[in-house]
Amino acid sequence: MSIVLRPFRPADEDVVVALWHEVGLTRPWNDPRADIRRKLVVQPELFLVAVDDGGEGEVVGTVMAGYDGHRGWLYYLASAPTRRGRGIGRLLVAEAERLLAAQGCPKVQLMVRPENAGVRAFYAALGYEPFDTWATGKRLVVDGPGSPAPPA
Repeated sequence: MSIVLRPFRPADEDVVVALWHEVGLTRPWNDPRADIRRKLVVQPELFLVAVDDGGEGEVVGTVMAGYDGHRGWLYYLASAPTRRGRGIGRLLVAEAERLLAAQGCPKVQLMVRPENAGVRAFYAALGYEPFDTWATGKRLVVDGPGSPAPPA
């Protein structure tokens, strides 16, 4: 299997969203298609897909990265369950880190749900260190059912 990394293309959307659903990255209050639309407006070159170039060119992984001038972030890292253990996630993280570093990014961060021990171990093996913070957020745009409405 030969994996090629490339920027996301709009024609990838259905396959990418299906992959995110399959691996449990989506939540009812986040519309993944809206997240894609937003990413295509801000640093679209940091939205990567891994494609199996040895066959039909199937999308087998994704990562969405961003840099705000202070920290880099990784989101939507996914690899197809049937392709796990073949280094796709490592390739995607390494390329996202490379692209962020090329922009002058000094540190990259990400969020992992506490119950996701396997993913925590994956990132630890890549040199990511946990740190204690109080993660908080405020929804400014309601994407879907289950989202709290913004204050009036």
